[in-house]
Amino acid sequence: MKETKDYPQARDRMVHEEVIAKGIRNTLVIRAMQVVPRHRFVPEALEREAYSASALPIGSGQTISAPHMVALMTEALQLEGDERVLEVGTGSGYQAAVLYEITSHLITIERVPELARKVQRLFSELYLDGIVVKVGDGTQGYAEAAPYDRIVITAAAPRVPQALFDQLSQAGVLVAPIGTRAEQILMRYRKKEGGRLEEEALCRCVFVPLLGRDAFQEEEEST
Repeated sequence: MKETKDYPQARDRMVHEEVIAKGIRNTLVIRAMQVVPRHRFVPEALEREAYSASALPIGSGQTISAPHMVALMTEALQLEGDERVLEVGTGSGYQAAVLYEITSHLITIERVPELARKVQRLFSELYLDGIVVKVGDGTQGYAEAAPYDRIVITAAAPRVPQALFDQLSQAGVLVAPIGTRAEQILMRYRKKEGGRLEEEALCRCVFVPLLGRDAFQEEEEST
Protein backbone atom coordinates (compact mmCIF):
# COMPACT_ATOMS: atom_id res chain seq x y z
CA MET A 1 0.00 0.00 0.00
CA LYS A 2 1.59 3.29 -1.14
CA GLU A 3 1.21 6.46 0.94
CA THR A 4 2.59 9.96 0.59
CA LYS A 5 3.14 10.58 4.31
CA ASP A 6 3.71 8.11 7.07
CA TYR A 7 3.61 7.99 10.84
CA PRO A 8 5.31 4.62 11.42
CA GLN A 9 6.18 5.14 15.08
CA ALA A 10 2.71 6.47 15.92
CA ARG A 11 1.04 3.57 14.10
CA ASP A 12 3.28 1.02 15.79
CA ARG A 13 2.45 2.53 19.18
CA MET A 14 -1.27 2.48 18.36
CA VAL A 15 -1.15 -1.19 17.44
CA HIS A 16 0.67 -2.15 20.63
CA GLU A 17 -1.37 0.02 23.00
CA GLU A 18 -4.84 -0.05 21.42
CA VAL A 19 -4.87 -3.43 19.68
CA ILE A 20 -2.50 -5.97 21.20
CA ALA A 21 -2.57 -4.63 24.79
CA LYS A 22 -6.38 -4.61 24.71
CA GLY A 23 -6.70 -8.28 23.88
CA ILE A 24 -6.71 -8.59 20.09
CA ARG A 25 -4.86 -11.80 19.21
CA ASN A 26 -5.72 -12.50 15.58
CA THR A 27 -2.49 -12.06 13.62
CA LEU A 28 -4.33 -11.13 10.40
CA VAL A 29 -6.09 -8.28 12.20
CA ILE A 30 -2.90 -7.07 13.88
CA ARG A 31 -1.02 -7.04 10.59
CA ALA A 32 -3.83 -5.15 8.85
CA MET A 33 -3.84 -2.49 11.57
CA GLN A 34 -0.06 -2.19 11.22
CA VAL A 35 -0.29 -1.66 7.46
CA VAL A 36 -3.26 0.65 6.88
CA PRO A 37 -2.31 4.37 7.15
CA ARG A 38 -5.08 5.57 9.46
CA HIS A 39 -4.02 9.22 9.08
CA ARG A 40 -5.13 9.14 5.44
CA PHE A 41 -8.73 8.47 6.51
CA VAL A 42 -9.22 11.55 8.70
CA PRO A 43 -9.42 15.26 7.79
CA GLU A 44 -5.97 16.77 7.27
CA ALA A 45 -6.34 18.96 10.36
CA LEU A 46 -6.72 15.81 12.50
CA GLU A 47 -3.88 13.76 10.99
CA ARG A 48 -1.71 14.01 14.10
CA GLU A 49 -4.59 12.66 16.21
CA ALA A 50 -5.23 9.73 13.88
CA TYR A 51 -3.25 7.26 16.00
CA SER A 52 -4.80 8.24 19.32
CA ALA A 53 -7.28 6.03 21.18
CA SER A 54 -10.27 8.13 20.15
CA ALA A 55 -12.95 8.12 17.51
CA LEU A 56 -12.66 11.25 15.34
CA PRO A 57 -15.16 13.30 13.30
CA ILE A 58 -14.88 13.02 9.51
CA GLY A 59 -17.76 15.29 8.45
CA SER A 60 -21.36 14.63 7.37
CA GLY A 61 -22.16 13.68 10.97
CA GLN A 62 -19.92 10.61 10.72
CA THR A 63 -16.89 9.42 12.69
CA ILE A 64 -13.95 7.11 12.24
CA SER A 65 -14.19 4.53 15.01
CA ALA A 66 -11.53 4.21 17.68
CA PRO A 67 -8.68 1.86 16.68
CA HIS A 68 -9.54 -0.76 19.27
CA MET A 69 -13.16 -0.92 18.11
CA VAL A 70 -12.10 -1.34 14.47
CA ALA A 71 -9.76 -4.17 15.48
CA LEU A 72 -12.39 -5.77 17.73
CA MET A 73 -15.09 -5.75 15.04
CA THR A 74 -12.65 -7.12 12.48
CA GLU A 75 -11.54 -9.92 14.80
CA ALA A 76 -15.18 -10.69 15.68
CA LEU A 77 -15.84 -11.49 12.01
CA GLN A 78 -13.46 -14.47 12.31
CA LEU A 79 -11.98 -13.97 8.86
CA GLU A 80 -9.57 -16.47 7.36
CA GLY A 81 -8.88 -14.62 4.12
CA ASP A 82 -11.17 -15.86 1.37
CA GLU A 83 -14.60 -14.77 2.62
CA ARG A 84 -17.02 -12.55 0.71
CA VAL A 85 -17.66 -9.55 2.96
CA LEU A 86 -20.33 -6.84 2.95
CA GLU A 87 -19.76 -3.69 5.01
CA VAL A 88 -22.75 -1.47 5.78
CA GLY A 89 -21.63 2.11 6.40
CA THR A 90 -18.42 3.01 4.56
CA GLY A 91 -17.85 6.26 6.43
CA SER A 92 -14.16 7.20 6.32
CA GLY A 93 -13.27 3.97 4.53
CA TYR A 94 -10.80 2.93 7.25
CA GLN A 95 -12.70 -0.17 8.37
CA ALA A 96 -13.03 -1.25 4.73
CA ALA A 97 -9.29 -0.78 4.16
CA VAL A 98 -8.50 -2.93 7.20
CA LEU A 99 -10.89 -5.63 6.00
CA TYR A 100 -9.40 -5.52 2.50
CA GLU A 101 -5.97 -6.31 3.90
CA ILE A 102 -7.45 -9.65 5.01
CA THR A 103 -9.94 -10.48 2.27
CA SER A 104 -10.05 -9.22 -1.31
CA HIS A 105 -13.80 -9.84 -1.74
CA LEU A 106 -15.30 -6.70 -0.22
CA ILE A 107 -18.35 -4.58 -1.00
CA THR A 108 -19.09 -1.51 1.12
CA ILE A 109 -22.28 0.58 1.07
CA GLU A 110 -22.49 4.29 1.94
CA ARG A 111 -25.71 6.31 1.99
CA VAL A 112 -24.01 9.73 1.68
CA PRO A 113 -22.90 10.18 -1.98
CA GLU A 114 -20.19 12.78 -1.26
CA LEU A 115 -18.59 10.50 1.34
CA ALA A 116 -18.67 7.59 -1.10
CA ARG A 117 -17.01 9.68 -3.83
CA LYS A 118 -14.32 10.91 -1.44
CA VAL A 119 -13.60 7.38 -0.24
CA GLN A 120 -13.40 6.04 -3.80
CA ARG A 121 -10.76 8.66 -4.65
CA LEU A 122 -8.78 7.74 -1.54
CA PHE A 123 -8.99 4.02 -2.30
CA SER A 124 -7.58 4.74 -5.78
CA GLU A 125 -4.72 6.77 -4.30
CA LEU A 126 -3.89 3.90 -1.94
CA TYR A 127 -4.21 1.24 -4.66
CA LEU A 128 -7.29 -0.27 -3.05
CA ASP A 129 -9.34 -0.19 -6.24
CA GLY A 130 -10.57 -3.73 -5.64
CA ILE A 131 -12.93 -2.48 -2.91
CA VAL A 132 -16.39 -2.10 -4.45
CA VAL A 133 -18.16 1.03 -3.15
CA LYS A 134 -21.93 1.29 -3.58
CA VAL A 135 -24.18 4.25 -2.78
CA GLY A 136 -27.51 3.36 -1.23
CA ASP A 137 -29.55 2.33 1.77
CA GLY A 138 -27.31 -0.09 3.61
CA THR A 139 -30.22 -1.52 5.57
CA GLN A 140 -31.27 -3.21 2.32
CA GLY A 141 -27.84 -4.68 1.72
CA TYR A 142 -26.72 -5.41 -1.83
CA ALA A 143 -28.68 -8.43 -3.02
CA GLU A 144 -27.02 -8.53 -6.45
CA ALA A 145 -23.81 -9.95 -4.97
CA ALA A 146 -25.32 -12.03 -2.14
CA PRO A 147 -24.83 -14.29 -0.30
CA TYR A 148 -22.04 -12.98 1.90
CA ASP A 149 -19.92 -15.03 4.26
CA ARG A 150 -19.51 -12.04 6.55
CA ILE A 151 -21.48 -8.83 7.09
CA VAL A 152 -20.44 -5.97 9.35
CA ILE A 153 -22.61 -2.98 10.25
CA THR A 154 -20.51 0.00 11.33
CA ALA A 155 -23.32 2.15 12.74
CA ALA A 156 -25.83 1.69 15.55
CA ALA A 157 -29.02 -0.14 14.60
CA PRO A 158 -32.15 -0.83 16.68
CA ARG A 159 -32.11 -4.33 15.20
CA VAL A 160 -30.44 -6.15 12.32
CA PRO A 161 -32.43 -5.49 9.14
CA GLN A 162 -34.03 -8.65 7.81
CA ALA A 163 -32.55 -8.06 4.36
CA LEU A 164 -29.06 -8.42 5.79
CA PHE A 165 -29.88 -11.66 7.57
CA ASP A 166 -31.38 -12.92 4.30
CA GLN A 167 -28.17 -12.07 2.42
CA LEU A 168 -25.95 -13.87 4.94
CA SER A 169 -24.72 -17.27 3.81
CA GLN A 170 -25.21 -20.53 5.70
CA ALA A 171 -22.77 -20.53 8.65
CA GLY A 172 -22.09 -16.84 7.90
CA VAL A 173 -21.23 -14.31 10.60
CA LEU A 174 -22.74 -10.85 11.08
CA VAL A 175 -21.36 -8.28 13.53
CA ALA A 176 -23.26 -5.13 14.50
CA PRO A 177 -23.80 -2.62 17.31
CA ILE A 178 -27.43 -3.10 18.36
CA GLY A 179 -29.41 -0.88 20.72
CA THR A 180 -30.61 2.71 21.10
CA ARG A 181 -29.11 5.88 19.70
CA ALA A 182 -27.40 6.46 23.05
CA GLU A 183 -25.84 3.04 23.71
CA GLN A 184 -25.47 -0.33 22.05
CA ILE A 185 -24.17 -3.84 22.54
CA LEU A 186 -21.76 -5.16 19.93
CA MET A 187 -23.41 -8.39 18.81
CA ARG A 188 -22.19 -11.34 16.77
CA TYR A 189 -24.69 -13.54 14.94
CA ARG A 190 -24.01 -16.84 13.22
CA LYS A 191 -26.49 -18.31 10.75
CA LYS A 192 -27.20 -21.96 11.51
CA GLU A 193 -29.16 -24.64 9.67
CA GLY A 194 -32.70 -23.69 8.80
CA GLY A 195 -31.90 -19.99 9.10
CA ARG A 196 -31.67 -20.18 12.90
CA LEU A 197 -29.46 -17.48 14.41
CA GLU A 198 -26.96 -18.02 17.19
CA GLU A 199 -26.17 -14.73 18.93
CA GLU A 200 -23.42 -13.55 21.25
CA ALA A 201 -23.01 -10.24 23.09
CA LEU A 202 -19.42 -8.99 22.89
CA CYS A 203 -19.24 -5.61 24.63
CA ARG A 204 -20.95 -2.28 25.21
CA CYS A 205 -20.28 0.42 22.62
CA VAL A 206 -21.46 3.74 21.20
CA PHE A 207 -21.77 4.35 17.44
CA VAL A 208 -23.44 7.00 15.32
CA PRO A 209 -26.91 5.85 14.20
CA LEU A 210 -27.54 3.76 11.11
CA LEU A 211 -30.09 5.60 8.96
CA GLY A 212 -32.31 3.84 6.47
CA ARG A 213 -35.63 2.21 5.79
CA ASP A 214 -35.11 -0.55 8.37
CA ALA A 215 -33.11 1.39 10.98
CA PHE A 216 -33.29 4.84 12.50
CA GLN A 217 -35.07 7.51 10.46
CA GLU A 218 -33.58 10.81 9.32
CA GLU A 219 -36.42 12.90 10.74
CA GLU A 220 -35.53 11.62 14.19
CA GLU A 221 -32.29 13.60 13.93
CA SER A 222 -34.11 16.90 14.48
CA THR A 223 -36.28 15.77 17.41
